[in-house]
Parts: sequence; structure tokens; C-alpha cells
Amino acid sequence: MTNVAVQMIGYCIILIVLAVPLGTYIAKVMNGEPVLFTRLLRPAERGIYRLLKIDEKEEMGWKKYSVCTAAFSAISLLFLWALLCLQRFLPLNPQGMDGMSWHLGFNTAASFITNTNWQAYSGESALSYFSQMIGLNVQNFVSAAVGIAVLFALIRGFVRVKKYGLGNFYTDMTRIILYVLIPLSIILSLSIVSQGVPQTLRPYDEVELLEPIEVAGDDGGTVTVSKQVVPLGPAGSQIAIKQLGTNGGGFFGNNSAHPFENPTPFSNLLEMISLLLIPAALCFTFGRNVRDKRQGIAIFLAMFILLAVSLAVVGAAEQQGTPQLAQDGAVYMGTGGQAGGNMEGKETRFGVATSATWAVFTTAASNGSVNSMHDSYTPLGGMIPMLLIQLGEVVFGGTGCGLYGMIGFAIMTVFIAGLMVGRTPEYLCKKIEPFEMKMAVLVCLATPVAILVGSGIAALLPATHDSLNNPGAHGLSEVLYAFSSAGGNNGSAFAGFNANTPFLNVSLGLIMLFARFVPMFATLAVAGNLVEKKRVAVSSGTLPTSNVMFIFLLIFVVLLVGALSFFPALSLGPVAEYFEMIA
Repeated sequence: MTNVAVQMIGYCIILIVLAVPLGTYIAKVMNGEPVLFTRLLRPAERGIYRLLKIDEKEEMGWKKYSVCTAAFSAISLLFLWALLCLQRFLPLNPQGMDGMSWHLGFNTAASFITNTNWQAYSGESALSYFSQMIGLNVQNFVSAAVGIAVLFALIRGFVRVKKYGLGNFYTDMTRIILYVLIPLSIILSLSIVSQGVPQTLRPYDEVELLEPIEVAGDDGGTVTVSKQVVPLGPAGSQIAIKQLGTNGGGFFGNNSAHPFENPTPFSNLLEMISLLLIPAALCFTFGRNVRDKRQGIAIFLAMFILLAVSLAVVGAAEQQGTPQLAQDGAVYMGTGGQAGGNMEGKETRFGVATSATWAVFTTAASNGSVNSMHDSYTPLGGMIPMLLIQLGEVVFGGTGCGLYGMIGFAIMTVFIAGLMVGRTPEYLCKKIEPFEMKMAVLVCLATPVAILVGSGIAALLPATHDSLNNPGAHGLSEVLYAFSSAGGNNGSAFAGFNANTPFLNVSLGLIMLFARFVPMFATLAVAGNLVEKKRVAVSSGTLPTSNVMFIFLLIFVVLLVGALSFFPALSLGPVAEYFEMIA
């Protein structure tokens, strides 16, 4: 257990050390201040504006900003949907992959434009190189940038006084991609390619096995297999941005458990830190841009405390295993000479500590990539990742959307505190009035509504039961996790659930769109209302929003709204399974 704790603490320290300077860098980029790459990239930025006829100084109100966001996302959805369904006619398809069905194409397109990257297919057997690069990889960049752009619109709503504009959507997108996402992706992709991740356009290789194996044939006999097809492709570039942009979709079906996506302990470290790097950095960006670094630190600490508790629970649950696994002491569960704990579904090269840390990081970050099978976790070990998604992906969350989701909870917190003392609530020197409160409720409750309604309907349909690999409480957990993943724009799965059916593809796709854009437009509405307000002077009755009391009050509200909403469903799933195992 000590080894698990030491490794987890080490990962968190590395994350903080990298996030602080990156947060300052992002703030400078979005404020138009000179940075390291300005001299190199500024001509390219101006060229993009000229080519697309963008006035970089144009200020958009929240309605125009929302329309631009919606239009950009709708065009992306239609383009990607068509590309996936027609890929057999497109270039860079050396394996001759056929196009996707209409419902799988819709699900995948909705998944990638919403930064979810839920995959009801296996990448190496379903997608061409063209679809991976021009389709999915492009969306990994732009969907991440959309979330950050909306966050900065909200920040300007707090900072600007009695103004109209929230910035320019297209300028924000260009700067985020050009100055932040592309440089970080280049650094990470070169690093992981150096560890053995493939980056090539060659067709799949067919190699001779060192030891031929016997497999069962269709006629009941055995067949000797002496060759194996080894999938290749431009994986390195896609893996880098899928981690940094909290996208998470795997180039290969086994995602980051695949030896080509994650070949070494060092690549595992790089990819895992990348999961939370930008979301954590944005907390410090927020503090710098609202001109009070304590505000960003307070938000960061609230998120970090929830993250630390989650790491402790999952690490302990997986290291201890279950009574059935231990067989009343007959099976040694210690770490002497072995990884120990519940190693089912985990890579022996990573063990419990790194697998559990990845599971928590990926569900906290709205990423969804995995280096182990969550379906094989203990009931409590699998419940925490599910709960992190259900909280609204606000424990750092996705790029931009996690922070503006947490700010929605902060608005609810100051409103509740204001009711207690009989004062009009304020946050960052702006009054929080009924309109802001209504929109904050939409931000915070869109995810629970999408998850609970969707999974409730699905659980009633006999066709859903046919997609389950496990009965009883664990089967319900599989359904609940799938809809939680879609509703939280996460994309991970228990991996015991066959989601590639017309109903599940369409329903999960619609839930992804709902859970992505309802909170996004509500956030922009809040920003548009705040930017027109005057600043309120701090007084003795103003609730401090950067002290310890506020941090724990914020955590309480997150758990109150998020966790309690799902308590009945969790009681029927992982909690019931846990008590079955100890009975």
C-alpha cells in the first residue's frame, strides 16, 4: 500500500510543477501578450485571419458567440459523419476499410465533436488512416479548443465592466490551437514516438510468430497459426492530442493498454500526466486573468482534494482486492515478489498503482483513455471513476469545460451562502442574480439529467439486456457507466458492454450533444449577463471565495448536487455488488 501511495503522490507533484508555468503561458497567449512562440507563429496567425476573413479585434456578444460555436460544431459533425460513412471511397486506406453504418457514423461524429471520444468500434479494424488523421485527429484539436474558448468568454464576463463583447470565437480558437495545442502536441508526440509508438503510413505488417499456436477451427478441429497481422498507422500524433485535449479516443481498440499506444513506463508517465495538464493549468490561468491568483488556487485546491480522495479510495480498493479474489486467505494478495492486489484486467507492467492512478485521472479529466479494463475493477474501485464522471467532470474535467462547470458550482455555492446570511450573493465582485442562478443550475444539472434519464430508459428495453456481458448489479453498472460516460463527455467504458446497436448509438450520441452544448450555451449566457454589470465593492458582508471555508463549502455543494443525485442508481449497481461480495 505504501508503494501505491508513493507513486500516486509522485504523479501529483509532477502535475503541479508543470501546470503552474503552463497556466501563466496560456493566460499570456489569450491576452495577446508576447510569448516564446510569438515571433514564429504570429505571421501564421495573421495569415489565417486573412484567409478566413476574420476580424481578430471584433467583439462578439454572447448570442453571436453561441451561434458561432453551434455553427462550427454542426459543420464539424456533418463533415465527420459523411467522412466516416464514405471512407471506402477516400484515400489513405491501405487495408480497404469499409464505411461505417449510418448510426455508428453518427455516434462517432457526435462523440468526437463533443470531446467525448466514446468508441463503439475498434480503431485498427474499422478506420482508415485518412479517417484517423483528417477526421478524428482534427476534431481532437478543435473540440478541445472550443471548450477553452468558452471558458475565456466566461472569464471576460467577470473581468469586463459594463461592456458588450466577450471576445471573438474564431480568434480564441486560432490562438488556442496555434500557440497551445500544436506546440504541446509536437513535444509529446516526439517523446512517445521515441519510446516506440508508431508514426507511419505503411500498410499493416504480417509477421512470423516465434512459436506457432494451435487454435480451434470451424470444423471442430485445430488450426496452426504461424503468422499475425500487426496494425500500424500514424498513431503518435493522434495519441498526443487525445491526451492533452482530454479527448481520449484510442488509435487502437485497446487504447493505452495497447503496447503500440503505450509501450514503456516512461510513455505511460508522459501520457498520464498529459491527461490533467491543461485542465489543471487553466485553474492558474483563471486566477491570473481575474487578477486574483487566490481565486484560481482555491478552485484548484477544491478539485485537487476531490482527486486525492478518489486516488486513495481506488488505490486501496484495488490493492486489497475482494474476499472472493483472496479466497479467504488461500490466495496471496501481498506485494512481495509480485504486484499484488486485484490484477485482473490490468497490465502487469503497470501494476495496481499506475493503473488505478490512470483510471482516476482519465475520469477526472473527461478524457476516457484507459490502460486497464474498468469492468474488472472491484465494485468500489469501479464506482469512483463512475462517480467522478457523474459529478459533471468538474474534478479538473475537460479542457475549459471542466473549469467553467466548477465555476457553475461556485456560483451555486455563493448563492446558497448568500441565502444563509440574507445578502445578495456576489462572485468575483459581480452580483449573482436569478438569471445567473438559473443558468448555473442548467450547467450543473444537465449531466445528471442526461445520465439518469438515458440509462433509465435503456435499462427498461430488452435490447439493452442483450448487450450486457454480466447479469445483476454488475450489468446495471455497465449500463450506468456507459450513459455516465456519454453524459459526462468522458468516453471511457467498462468494456463489458456491446454498445454498437442502432438504439444505443443514436441515444448515446444525442446524450453527448445534449450534455456538451446545454451547459456550454448556459455558460455563455451567464458570461453575457455578467459582462454588462458593474463591479460591486468588497464589504464586510461579502463572502470570501478564496479561503479554506469556501473551498470545503464548494466541495460540499459538488457532492450534494452530484453524488446525491446518483445515490439511488449507485446503490443498485456498484454498492449492491460490493455488499454481495462481502456477504
